[in-house]
Amino acid sequence: MRDYKKYLVWQKGHELTLAIYKHTKTYPKEELFNLVSQMKRSSSSIPTNIAEGCGRKSEKDFSRFLYFAFGSANELEYQLLLSIELHFIPKEIGASLLIQVEEIKKMLNSLIQKLSS
Repeated sequence: MRDYKKYLVWQKGHELTLAIYKHTKTYPKEELFNLVSQMKRSSSSIPTNIAEGCGRKSEKDFSRFLYFAFGSANELEYQLLLSIELHFIPKEIGASLLIQVEEIKKMLNSLIQKLSS
């Protein structure tokens, strides 16, 4: 079995999730059960799916969960873009978080490609 904590992409996904929890504390109260909830779910889904995939026996199953994580990263990317446009998060912080999302997406893509070869 794989140890998900040893994967750099999991570590970065976990760090990103912590950052999302930190930065969404300042969102308007009316967004608590809307955008904030969605962002927390999509961000935590990235490392969660990596961890779950590591518990699977086959590389095909592991890869499938990496695709789920990739989808969650795309979802979070849009939610961050929306947050910036609505001025819920400062542009500089949003841009920094978007860079983290892009890095995670590249890492996931690379790992998926490695598993499929």
